[in-house]
Amino acid sequence: MAEGDKTEREFEIGKDGLGGIVVGMDGSPASFHAAAWAAGLARRERARLVLVYVEAVGGVAYWSPMGVAVASEAAESLVEELKKEVVAHLRYIDIDWDFVHHRGDPAVGLEQVAEQYRADLIVVGRSRRRGGLLGTVPATLVVEAVRPVVVVP
Repeated sequence: MAEGDKTEREFEIGKDGLGGIVVGMDGSPASFHAAAWAAGLARRERARLVLVYVEAVGGVAYWSPMGVAVASEAAESLVEELKKEVVAHLRYIDIDWDFVHHRGDPAVGLEQVAEQYRADLIVVGRSRRRGGLLGTVPATLVVEAVRPVVVVP
């Protein structure tokens, strides 16, 4: 920044260490492993941890108004359960954290939340489905994300 230039410097991913870490949470054991790993990293780096549940809205349940209501109610219930579990696990760890409920494609949603929070890293668990070596969300992020991605087994 030139002397006298008061414009804000543009954000650079990972330039000065980790400031924020986004973790994909879907309630699976792998997502909790990813959250535990990321929480330890956030504590060591003094970074903000952002746990994200992305409600995929492309399923059959979203094809009708009644389906949308039932699916949204189920998602809200899952989000509340995830928040309770997260609070139970993180209450003894001295880190700043947020829990975000986002709607849309999971890989795109994680990237969007990471951009919103200016996160330097996205952490996801390895998929429990057999959709390839990593699963569709981790594989998509590894190929398309603009910030580093860690896949935790």
